[in-house]
Amino acid sequence: MINKLKDMFKEVYKCEAEKVFFAPGRVNLIGEHTDYNGGNVFPCALTFGTYASIKKRNDKTIRFYSDNFKELGIMEINIDEMEYNKEHDWANYPKGVIWAFESIGMKIDSGFDILFYGNIPNGAGLSSSASIEVLTGVILKDLYNFDISMIDIVKCSQKAENQFVGVNCGIMDQFAIGMGKKDNAILLDTNTLKYQYSSIKLDGASIVISNTNKRRGLADSKYNERRSECETALKDLQSELKINALCEINEDVFEKNRHLIKNEVCARRAKHAIYENQRTLKAVKALENKDIKLFGELMNKSHISLRDDYEVTGIELDTLVEIAWKMPGVVGSRMTGAGFGGCTVSIVKDEFVDDFIKNVGEKYNKKIGYEAVFYVAQIGDGARKL
Repeated sequence: MINKLKDMFKEVYKCEAEKVFFAPGRVNLIGEHTDYNGGNVFPCALTFGTYASIKKRNDKTIRFYSDNFKELGIMEINIDEMEYNKEHDWANYPKGVIWAFESIGMKIDSGFDILFYGNIPNGAGLSSSASIEVLTGVILKDLYNFDISMIDIVKCSQKAENQFVGVNCGIMDQFAIGMGKKDNAILLDTNTLKYQYSSIKLDGASIVISNTNKRRGLADSKYNERRSECETALKDLQSELKINALCEINEDVFEKNRHLIKNEVCARRAKHAIYENQRTLKAVKALENKDIKLFGELMNKSHISLRDDYEVTGIELDTLVEIAWKMPGVVGSRMTGAGFGGCTVSIVKDEFVDDFIKNVGEKYNKKIGYEAVFYVAQIGDGARKL
């Protein structure tokens, strides 16, 4: 892959790349839409992701090129003009990270030529945007010898997406991509950023990601709307409860105080976040106790809550999950990511994986009218120089 990246770079820029870097995509096993509600999430880094080859320049020009968006060609900007530009499309993500680094005093004094290549399916909800952000942060640290920790790179990446691109995301995606560890998922408390690695031993089962092939535009989706409904619910609960985030309370406290939330839709959004947070903690315990069956049941309940209380699934995701639930060898299945398209994640006994992919694929195509794509996921390490 390193040689391929260097060859691509030479073809585009007519000079040799100096370095090559990689940042993974991520899949969240359970704990959806809890990360901006102060809750726990349980993601892992994948072995596919975003690559970049790069060469430093002596002037103030930065040139961006993505092999995934060849039609957009080379985009050229001056370091001193780091502003959001709709026409720069995907390049606003790395630009946002440069802006975020400079906002904390990390001055970038010379430009670079960079080529990106990603093998994360675009718009699949496996975090191609966070992958390119964390990748850019790791590159800036190396290129300019910045003294910055991976967790601060993660925070800069989230800041770029929130304040530069304008998507009000939580920190989970960037954290999983920056801090990923081979064969482990991360239980992350997004309120405190305390985290622990949890070894993924599925006893003869595999993680299968199914891509609906329905693109989701996160910035344009109802993501920010859901976040604001949760903020409304929190405000109502704060009239009597001393809390800073929804996930600080458990199911019992929520049910006793649910009447404080004036709007029924906001109450259902809050219910999802609070119950999902508790499900995540139970799921990690189940994994530690080698109770894969319980882990799967909690995944299923997570999907039902995302469908009924949070309303972020849609016909494509529901179809994939509901077909999966009926298949032999399936331990559990749910949507993963922000929703409104994207992917599902299923745990499937190894001897049934091939049949699962064949049969779910056929039934999905028959009902939806186009194909789903399947990946048997390997869990890899976080962003790094190659």
